Amino acid sequence: MDLMDVSTIVPKMAFNFLSGQKNITLLSCGVQAFFFMTMAGSEGLLLASMAYDRFVAICHPLHYPVRMSKMMCLKMIIGSWTLGSINSLAHTAYALHIPYCHSRSINHFFCDVPAMLPLACMDTWVYEYMVFVSTTLFLPLPFLGITASYGRVLFSVFHMRSREGKKKAFTTCSTHLTVVTFYYVPFAYTYLRPRSLRTPTEDKILAVFYTILTPMLNPIIYSLRNKEVLGAMTRVFGMFSFMKT
Repeated sequence: MDLMDVSTIVPKMAFNFLSGQKNITLLSCGVQAFFFMTMAGSEGLLLASMAYDRFVAICHPLHYPVRMSKMMCLKMIIGSWTLGSINSLAHTAYALHIPYCHSRSINHFFCDVPAMLPLACMDTWVYEYMVFVSTTLFLPLPFLGITASYGRVLFSVFHMRSREGKKKAFTTCSTHLTVVTFYYVPFAYTYLRPRSLRTPTEDKILAVFYTILTPMLNPIIYSLRNKEVLGAMTRVFGMFSFMKT
């Protein structure tokens, strides 16, 4: 998902920057917006599913094989992708059918639907309200679920007798919470504020986080839990330090 997210935005952005050409067809703009919103919505739901998985694994370990069976995991994955795709398709279809009579210059480095709305020659306050509702369903509600899950997890971890069990639980949870923070904070700050309180410069700076930095850092953050990866990194850095000395 992170690879698809980066592949949707970065190649076109890099091409425009290096070539000096900053044009994109309406169809390509729609495709880019669709895949970006699909990835964004689906990832929010998947992060909530992962939090529930950790909640069941730590708080109800004996029930884990039943509650989180392969079929249940498959349903969560398919459900996240399906809801993200439907939401994205609705927003993309509406954005492509808006009459644009002002400048066709989008003040952004990719086709972000909120950045396209100021170009419309019609009142879009109803659609902006729908964007707010949609964002609420895909950001704050899953985040509340994640918060509730980890609140219960931390309560259970503090009552564990095994020091090794506590360490393992904290390692797993801290990794996921780091990813959740990098994902939700820029999105919420961008899309839950009224347009009057945002500036294009702020939107572009925050977009760098959730379109480039976060997808790039996620594999690294998850890999640091792996002992083999940590061992390999230690050997590599040790080799570099030896060569410098």
